[in-house]
Amino acid sequence: MSVNIALEEIKKFWPASAPDIRNIKKYVEKYQNETIVIKYGGNVLIDRSIFDNFVEDIGILNRLGLSIIVVHGGGPRIKRELEKSNIPTQFINGLRVTDKKIINIVEKVLIDFNKDIVNSLNKKGSKAVSINTKTKNIIEVSPEDEKLGFVGVPKKINNIVIKDLIKNNQIPVVAPLGLGGNEQTYNINGDTAAGAIAKSLKSRRLLLMTNVEGVLDKEKKLITEISSSKILEMIKDETITGGMIPKINTCLDSVNNGVKGVVIMDGRKPHSLLNELFSDTGAGTLIR
Repeated sequence: MSVNIALEEIKKFWPASAPDIRNIKKYVEKYQNETIVIKYGGNVLIDRSIFDNFVEDIGILNRLGLSIIVVHGGGPRIKRELEKSNIPTQFINGLRVTDKKIINIVEKVLIDFNKDIVNSLNKKGSKAVSINTKTKNIIEVSPEDEKLGFVGVPKKINNIVIKDLIKNNQIPVVAPLGLGGNEQTYNINGDTAAGAIAKSLKSRRLLLMTNVEGVLDKEKKLITEISSSKILEMIKDETITGGMIPKINTCLDSVNNGVKGVVIMDGRKPHSLLNELFSDTGAGTLIR
């Protein structure tokens, strides 16, 4: 589909606060021959209206010819399924302790959601492809910590599969699962999986869509752009604390290993992806 047709489609819902639609061409050119990894996670995973908005935005980016890789989380959905089965959950440093029974549920939930995203994108005219432990696995893992059970750390990414797909203007949709020894399935933190893929591709952008505005200063105001060194200072003086620290560590690891910029952005806002990629102000905090 030509860029002009896609722009006509965008006009129908382009936010009033976004830049002039006639300027989009320069942003499209900026990302030509570059890859953009988008991690779709947090509580935005369970709100269907946000999900539909996300699918619409990804479809527009695909029609504009941008090379998009989607990595999704699944925490809230997994939590809901474990509660239904009356299976208690324990966490160590923010990671779910995952035994044999839990990994089977985790794998099923993540693959079902993976297919849901792919089907929804394809219904909108995109060409999306499932990447998970049952079809086209690309992540080889090693165990994170024996106390955590079947939780893995990416050891190797088969990015040839991804490159072949994006070469054909297809969208790889990756579940945060990998295979270890004996073809055993391991769960992977979604941010970690997205960061590993972005690093392997030396991506132009890694976008972490979640349910926070971005990085906030001590007055709780959004910081639109920040350096790695300043981020470390904010961790040291405890401006950044708690659950944000593992996300920040993924950001720092990514920008220190070839990713040109990482954005923590509020996925709850309508068309936040379009605002991030097609404006100078963006839709969250850019770390580089």
